[in-house]
Amino acid sequence: MSTPPAPTRPITTNKNLAFIALILAGVFWGGGFPLGKLALRQVNAADLVLLRFAFAALVALPFALRRAEARALFRSPTVLACGLIYGLAFLVQFEGLSYTNVSLAALLVGAMPALIAIAARLLGEPVSRLSWAGVIAASAGAALIAGRPGPGGTPLGIGLSLVALLLFLSWLLVLRRAPKAPTLLAMPAATVIIAAATLLPTALLLHGPPKLNLSPLTWTAIACQGVVCTFLATAAWQYGATRVGNAVAGVFVNIEPLMGSVLGVTLFGDHLTAGLVVGGLSIIAGSVVVVLGERNTRARDLVEVAATPA
Repeated sequence: MSTPPAPTRPITTNKNLAFIALILAGVFWGGGFPLGKLALRQVNAADLVLLRFAFAALVALPFALRRAEARALFRSPTVLACGLIYGLAFLVQFEGLSYTNVSLAALLVGAMPALIAIAARLLGEPVSRLSWAGVIAASAGAALIAGRPGPGGTPLGIGLSLVALLLFLSWLLVLRRAPKAPTLLAMPAATVIIAAATLLPTALLLHGPPKLNLSPLTWTAIACQGVVCTFLATAAWQYGATRVGNAVAGVFVNIEPLMGSVLGVTLFGDHLTAGLVVGGLSIIAGSVVVVLGERNTRARDLVEVAATPA
């Protein structure tokens, strides 16, 4: 006699919420483009990273310190590693950006989903054919959006950008092994606080104290970057990435350059090119294909579970 199948609605709902969270994370990260462009008129890239994480840490403090179970996360080596790697990844990425051009950096970021999918497969995580197709489509779309890199790239800039990608990849893999958090925002709160603590001495050592006599508009842009583009984006990503496979989550990384390009066209008068249109459609199509592939895989798993004798 077999047991009745488990209800599928909660599982499906959780998957849908995970996809929505991953999309929001990409949108929030991409929204940092216009805010960063405003702030960079008065601060350099390293100071911007430090200040945005300082704002993120201030907002995160209540969620990280309110309960004893949340405070216990700071004693976990895995959580400490997550925050340390996350902060260093942002710092190395922006240091690399100062030695290369934006289009080349965007092109390198576009390779992230493929790297994540390959790493997931090497670690034994199943990756469906549809997911691979989505990864390839999204990566090609990011390459089209980046366009043809100009001559501004240097070996140091390319090297730092590649190191940043590996650090972000390491963060994603370590995040999968993090202990269960007592509340939804406890883990992202701990992550950004540890990242800010990592960035502070490193940035001060490399660049000295940040410039603080900024205009109200610049402070507003930095604060929004800290709250929305860092804390909320990290929370949304961690929620979604821990509920789907690494390869599936990685595809949504490319929503960031897509959003940056769209905002560049709509808010800053950037030229709308055929590469941007085709690349954006490829990223959207790749994301849809991955979602469909994940749903089909989940449906097959549920049928197999329902047919298995008790």
